[in-house]
Amino acid sequence: MVKNLIHDPLILSKPSENATKDDMQAAYDLLDTLAANIRTCVGMAANMIGIHKRIIVFTDGAKRRLMFNPEIISKAAPYETEEGCLSLLGEPRKTTRYKVIKVRYHDEKFAVRTEQFRDLTAQIIQHEIDHCSGILI
Repeated sequence: MVKNLIHDPLILSKPSENATKDDMQAAYDLLDTLAANIRTCVGMAANMIGIHKRIIVFTDGAKRRLMFNPEIISKAAPYETEEGCLSLLGEPRKTTRYKVIKVRYHDEKFAVRTEQFRDLTAQIIQHEIDHCSGILI
């Protein structure tokens, strides 16, 4: 189900709790909400729809991906960039990102996975993991 977006920085800055298998509906709602906003959004974290669980969704090329409890376990090649956010009003903000990251996460079956990402996909994941930690750009 498509959910309304949260814009309150106080709510968005609250760190999220680890997700469990019981949070699958929240993940589906997040995927639906991303699909509804796909023209202006490439990734979302569950706190953007008012659910403080470590769940992110993002586009990876033409595919939409889902991660539970993602954590960056290595990063390389920092660079400065500017990012906007569907939940935050105003102009894009400067931030530091890494060109290559390795992420450990649970997939939709709650199996633990480790995967490396590069370039734009890595940037999107970093932005969404920041949301899970209550970090706003």
